[in-house]
Amino acid sequence: MHHLFSVPRRRELTLAVASLLLSGSMAAHAESVRLLNVSYDPTRELYSDYNQVFSQWYEKQTGDQVSVQQSHGGSGGQARSVIEGNPADVVTLALAADIDAVAEKGGLLPTDWQKAFPDDSTPYTSAIVFLVRKGNPKDIHDWEDLTRDGVEVISPNPKTSGGARWNYLAAWTWALKRELGDLDRLHDPAAREEVARAQQAAEQYVKTLYQHVPVLDTGARGATNTFVQRGLGDVLLAWENEALLAVNELGKDDYEIVTPSVSILAQPPVAVVDDNVKKKGPAAEKAAHAYLEHLYSPQGQQLVASHYYRPINDEGVDPTLLEQFPKMDLYTTNDVFAGWGEAQRTHFANGGVFDRITVPGA
Repeated sequence: MHHLFSVPRRRELTLAVASLLLSGSMAAHAESVRLLNVSYDPTRELYSDYNQVFSQWYEKQTGDQVSVQQSHGGSGGQARSVIEGNPADVVTLALAADIDAVAEKGGLLPTDWQKAFPDDSTPYTSAIVFLVRKGNPKDIHDWEDLTRDGVEVISPNPKTSGGARWNYLAAWTWALKRELGDLDRLHDPAAREEVARAQQAAEQYVKTLYQHVPVLDTGARGATNTFVQRGLGDVLLAWENEALLAVNELGKDDYEIVTPSVSILAQPPVAVVDDNVKKKGPAAEKAAHAYLEHLYSPQGQQLVASHYYRPINDEGVDPTLLEQFPKMDLYTTNDVFAGWGEAQRTHFANGGVFDRITVPGA
């Protein structure tokens, strides 16, 4: 009997048919998922690129098609919008206190949400730096220069902007270190009186600083636009990524970055909004978790570095991207303010220090 195909050829055909059947099965079970990422102001470009990269990767892994919509604004305002019903599947906000609010006031995710992903659910970091006009005409080099006569500082409103709260805490940290020399003294019971005097001095410095801020935009990107597009102010207090964006993509000949002697390690975290995404079903829940997990992958870390955020793990990241991040004297909110919960209650809650120092005539 004559066989149409040889044995190897039949095996190839069998494998091809099996592959077709498998791909057909994947297609039959493939789902189309839509996610909403509610984020803060300066992440527009990062997530615009990341959404495409993630969707392509995820479809190859699972067969499911994922499209991600973005929402951006001041971090505090974004958190309130989710609490009030904005159907976020994931939140990628400027600071832990805002996601804490979504957990505690909205009840939309567990209060221990920071345990869901590595590094307290912080896949990238940043710092607070100064952006000045080319040539640094006001000769601004450190925090003390911001309160000189004739210097106008641009910074958003801490009541609505997470970046503004980082700015405020970075300024406070510098003032404390100027008074104490060593910030480890904050935790020394024997230095209690000295620490109390240093806190008073820091409050006075920050109060004076905000007297040099002519306008309080609602978000970090709005403040950048005020400085860059409207031409207001002599110095912009900015996320490092916003400053690098302005210099590298908006005008190398117009701006330069000043790195202060002391700054704060800005740690913008991420979380799945469990109650919202579960309503969409298992496929959406799986995709939402993968969406945040993939930020920690080499591909995700390379992308965050290319958008001027400091990767949490630089292994495999292009070294030339890492060169743009100078070594800085950085402190965390835990180092100086006993964590975000305490910082929020003391400084930014209604009736807190920020309200007190910005009352007209105070």
